Amino acid sequence: MLAPPSLMATARIVPLPIAARIADLLLQQVLRNHPKLFDRLGEYGNARFAFVPTDFAFSFCIRPLDRSVRTVRKGNVPQAEATITGPLALMLALAEGRVDGDALFFARKLLVSGDMEAVLALRNALDDNEIDLVRSLSKPAGPMSHSARKILDAIRRGALEVQGVQWN
Repeated sequence: MLAPPSLMATARIVPLPIAARIADLLLQQVLRNHPKLFDRLGEYGNARFAFVPTDFAFSFCIRPLDRSVRTVRKGNVPQAEATITGPLALMLALAEGRVDGDALFFARKLLVSGDMEAVLALRNALDDNEIDLVRSLSKPAGPMSHSARKILDAIRRGALEVQGVQWN
């Protein structure tokens, strides 16, 4: 899932504290829907995972043990045991299990560095939970959740199309 390019560009002017709060709210919403998301990480639960979108104004570092996300401005790569870099749409689709992570890695659409065992543990944890970010993000819309889900789903499909990636 990804916002239209105009919204992505607008993100550059969002103050860091607001972006950080939004990222935290999104993570907490996903964790409410998938409370055991990080259980399968084992010894990597204490690891920090950095996500560095190449096309977005912010980067993120998630620490599963704390169930927390740290947000930084683009260009400031968070210190982490494992880092994934690439287009935001592909990282989100990977989190949802909607794309083949190996294919993206070998096609060099995503760059993975650091502790590969930690990344594999994270991938397995994500695969086990069948995350649907559109459903998670539309739930708080209450009576408008069905409409929000349709809009967010169309955005997600369009974002993957732009990346030239097929939906799994």
